[in-house]
Amino acid sequence: MFVFSAEAYKKRGRCTISLEKIFKEHPERRYIQFGGKGGLGKTTFSAATAYWLAQQGHRVLVFSVDPQASLSDIFQRDIFGKGAVEIMPNLYAQEIDADRRIHEYQAEIRRKILDMYGLEEVPKEIDDYISAAAAEPAMEESAIFDEVVDIVVAGEYDYYIYDLVPLGHALYYLSMASVYDEWIDRITALREEMRQYEEMAARVDRKAVQEDMILEELQDIKYRINTSSSILTDREKTAFFFVLIPEEMILLDTAKAAKLFAKFDVPLSGYIVNRVLPPELMEQNVPDYLRNRFAMQQKYLTQIDETFGKDVMARIPEFERDITGLDMIKKMADVMFGEGEA
Repeated sequence: MFVFSAEAYKKRGRCTISLEKIFKEHPERRYIQFGGKGGLGKTTFSAATAYWLAQQGHRVLVFSVDPQASLSDIFQRDIFGKGAVEIMPNLYAQEIDADRRIHEYQAEIRRKILDMYGLEEVPKEIDDYISAAAAEPAMEESAIFDEVVDIVVAGEYDYYIYDLVPLGHALYYLSMASVYDEWIDRITALREEMRQYEEMAARVDRKAVQEDMILEELQDIKYRINTSSSILTDREKTAFFFVLIPEEMILLDTAKAAKLFAKFDVPLSGYIVNRVLPPELMEQNVPDYLRNRFAMQQKYLTQIDETFGKDVMARIPEFERDITGLDMIKKMADVMFGEGEA
């Protein structure tokens, strides 16, 4: 019989001294993001980090922007689409329901059309377009992004822990702020020019210009996006960690993604290597496949250290079972951060 022992690995001291140090030395970094390929442990690390910070007395929100991730499973609570749910004192978790957000979008757009143009009902062709737009692939990402903006702008928590979508989608997610910002700048400039002409015409005809609801709406959207994006790319306020495991393709994909993320000025704080087989395991009577896997991991752990150097913050061991429930989350938090205080 063989056992994956987190405790044995923890005693070797090759875990979280660096992670704990980062949080102690940079208390101003209140926006924590975990990114990487799907299925590598981002959600687990997000939950454990939120748990650890909450234990230090901080009010923390951990939320998932990955439709495939499940904080519900990890916390063993039904939280999907229910807003911020209190898991324990100081710790709240939220899973964003993109479909519900899209329906809210549609209702809001219809209402604004009626308000702006004084209509009693939305014209059928416009209503059909609004309904059809919900099926567009980018609509889900837009809905999630808008929900994130709401959460960030509200500023109700001391720490925000983001469980990001897998790398490919995350790049799109992170680029949306700059794309939206440029688009809104152009539209706003055109609208302001129109406003000037309307004011000139009003002075000539002695007519009052009504409040420009469209311009006001554009300026509000721009403010929300700029507020969110400035936080997410602020090196003083944000910490971003890549999660990877010691396998060749994951290593290569992570290295490529790190270069792409740098183009969006994402403030990289380091890399966390997950599911590392502890050397103590090899002292037991384990099958050959496990010894072969251990040897493979040692090879790629060396490559990871050579590729990312001092930015490798921690190696987290393979646990004996899945991380679900507060007891296992606590064990993961102890391995990640030790038992010190923030």
